[in-house]
Amino acid sequence: MPEVYIGAGSNVEPRRHLGLGLRALAERFGVLRLSPVYRNSPVGFSGEDFLNLVIAFETEDDVHEVVAALGAIEAAHGRVRGEEKFAPRTLDLDLLLYGDLVIDEHGVQLPRDEITRYPFVLRPLADLAGDRIHPVLGRSFSELWGTYDGARHPLTRVEGDFAAEVAL
Repeated sequence: MPEVYIGAGSNVEPRRHLGLGLRALAERFGVLRLSPVYRNSPVGFSGEDFLNLVIAFETEDDVHEVVAALGAIEAAHGRVRGEEKFAPRTLDLDLLLYGDLVIDEHGVQLPRDEITRYPFVLRPLADLAGDRIHPVLGRSFSELWGTYDGARHPLTRVEGDFAAEVAL
C-alpha cells in the first residue's frame, strides 16, 4: 500500500478544526502518524495565525479517491472553496505525496510544489519523514529542510502532544 502524506492547516479555531479533521481522517483511513504542529503567520493575506502539521497513513485507495475524501472532509468541517486562494481556512487538507507517484493532471499535482515553497509544509514533513526522498528532486526532506531559508515565513513549534489532545 502506498504511504500518503497530507498537509493540514487551519486559522479559524485551529485546534478545534484540526482535531475534527484528524478524527475524520482516522475514521476514513485508519492509523495516522502526525508531525509536530507549527504556528505561522498567514501567507498572502492578513489574519489569524495558522496551525499546520503533516499527517501520514497507508491506503489502498487510488490517488483520486484520496483527493475526493480530503475534499469531502474539508467541506464537512466548514471549508468553503472560493475564488480567493489566500484566505482564512477552517480546515485545509492538501495531498502532498502519494507513494513516489509523480503526476500533474486533473487538478492533482504530486509531489505538491508547496513542499519546497513553504516552511510550514517542508518542516513538518522533514520531521515526520526526514529520510524519505523527494520523488523529483532526489534529496531527502531533511536535506531539503537543512538548506531552506525560512526567514521569510518563521515558524514556531507548538508544544504538547496534539494527537493526545484530539484523542487519536
